[in-house]
Amino acid sequence: MTRRNRGWARRAAAWCVVTLLVALPVVGAAAPLAAAASLGQLPVPGAVVTGFDPPEVRWGAGHRGVDLAGTPGETVVSPAAGTVTFAGEVAGRHVVVVTHDDRRSTLEPVTASVAVGTRVAAGDPVGVLDAGHACPAVACLHWGLKRAEEYLDPLMLLDGSTVRLLPADAAAGVRARAAAREAAAFAAAVASGLGPAGGAAASGAAPPGSGVLALPTAGRLGSVFGPRFHPIFHEWRMHNGIDLSAGCGTPLLAAADGVVSHVGFDASGGWRLVIAHGQLGGVDLQTVYLHAQGYRVRVGERVTRGQFVGTMGSTGWSTGCHLHFSVKVNGRHTDPQRWLG
Repeated sequence: MTRRNRGWARRAAAWCVVTLLVALPVVGAAAPLAAAASLGQLPVPGAVVTGFDPPEVRWGAGHRGVDLAGTPGETVVSPAAGTVTFAGEVAGRHVVVVTHDDRRSTLEPVTASVAVGTRVAAGDPVGVLDAGHACPAVACLHWGLKRAEEYLDPLMLLDGSTVRLLPADAAAGVRARAAAREAAAFAAAVASGLGPAGGAAASGAAPPGSGVLALPTAGRLGSVFGPRFHPIFHEWRMHNGIDLSAGCGTPLLAAADGVVSHVGFDASGGWRLVIAHGQLGGVDLQTVYLHAQGYRVRVGERVTRGQFVGTMGSTGWSTGCHLHFSVKVNGRHTDPQRWLG
């Protein structure tokens, strides 16, 4: 079996585990447990070595839980009050499921020390950790949390949270802080000689058309930076860049001098390119290109402003030929139009 086929086999096996657990009947589930809303605890005390990164679609790539570092044979406890609704083997892995009210925790690989139907409190032992889960530690516990078909961040059980309501002015405050960070970053870039001197540096604002970055392609401006109604998933999501539309095959150009730090393909972004433009006046600047037909540069290659780097396409989650172009300042997405000429 090739490496690629082995990778598909592992992903298929993991999906089978998820599918079987969803299909399992809830045994011994009683009325909602009031204690389930109380504070929980980690099922093992180790560090979180892999965080929660849910897929955009149910069958997509992602990490549907958290991995906690542990040691083989270590006691695993229930993260919150509930009822054991499964304890057994699925696809060759020992699994324990504890249902807390309308949510359920999946703990694996764990050899159960409790029977189905057992009611447990937060911190009660439910089994011991097995070896075999691939992770950076000697052994890891994979802890998943679901409500019906929705994947949730298991760490939410640690403080009993479900949904936190923000005050009415929270959005305005976040926008103001983001604008202040962006203005400070731009001012630092101008002071370093990256952008034009004069009013922009004095005012601390980065006006559109500032010329720090060159346009990465010729195209019509579509979706801009900010919240938008997603054209595929039909829900409001943050759009962390801008879309420039033209015909597939339209040249893509480096927006500034830099070094290619990533070239690869993923389900959502299609063919993705990241160019690192370095530390400029204390500002780390990166540009990101998505949905291309392909790229003509390699990781580690130095590029210059205006250099041909690839061609526009419609790969990944895309409804037509376009470039999704985003800008990161010190690791944070910012409005590209403030930096483009």
